[in-house]
Amino acid sequence: MQQTIHIRPLRDSIKRSFLTATWLGWKIESNWTDPFLFAVYSIVKPLAGAAIIVVMYSVVAGGDFNTPYFAYLYFGNAFYQYVSAVINGISWTVLDDREHYKTLKYFYIAPIKIPFYLLGRGIAQILTASFSVFVTLLAGILLLHVPFDFSNVNWLLFIVSFFIGLIALVYMGLILAGVVLMLARHSDVVGEAVASAMFLFTGAVFPLSLLPSILRPIGYILPITYWLELLRRALIGESITDFSSLNQISNLELLGILTIFTIVLGAAGIRIFKACENRARERGLIDRITNY
Repeated sequence: MQQTIHIRPLRDSIKRSFLTATWLGWKIESNWTDPFLFAVYSIVKPLAGAAIIVVMYSVVAGGDFNTPYFAYLYFGNAFYQYVSAVINGISWTVLDDREHYKTLKYFYIAPIKIPFYLLGRGIAQILTASFSVFVTLLAGILLLHVPFDFSNVNWLLFIVSFFIGLIALVYMGLILAGVVLMLARHSDVVGEAVASAMFLFTGAVFPLSLLPSILRPIGYILPITYWLELLRRALIGESITDFSSLNQISNLELLGILTIFTIVLGAAGIRIFKACENRARERGLIDRITNY
């Protein structure tokens, strides 16, 4: 009975921290302007990003959009929006709450769990990114006729790998949030810099085989590489394996690798964040203002 009494307040605190943070994150993301302008921005922004990739591809490939490689490129670029949104969004939360709203110190004395608060803010980023990804995919299928057949989609593989990959992204964002707590300067660019760098090494727009041999191992140790490969195989089919750098690995093996990466990230992410958090407390960095 005593154990139940101790567990219930902890469970309620975690639930309150997570749900409140998700609601707060959504309000911050969507409440900066009127609903119509926010809707226009949410549509134009992902389309503008996709247009850059499309123009680059059209110049190189002579406008041939009916090849499996274009689908490989387009789908990888579309789903990579989750990477920048989640990783940058969670790490930016620390900076935003600490130096913009100046509320982070109050969160630390409130009855909430900071890691779950940050995870909740990450869910809000996932919700906004999902709309951008949907708009990008819909535009590609309807306007650019990206090779895609709903009847051939492996929905089970897509759903399972999609959620496992999102969990991995959230933990990566938590690690970067801990790093941001420790930084004295330029912490505002950490998430964006990491997400931008990984864009080159995860096969988002081109196979790893096109990288210099010395750089390819970087892609193989990133879980996002296997996540994007699984999503493409689930949606497009095995046609992409003709030029994929992971064509020798089966779907089940890819899923196993992604799952292992996620478990490792989960264990390491919580430990690293806690270590950074304790160090930040010792150095008085929780309420630091750098005017950045």
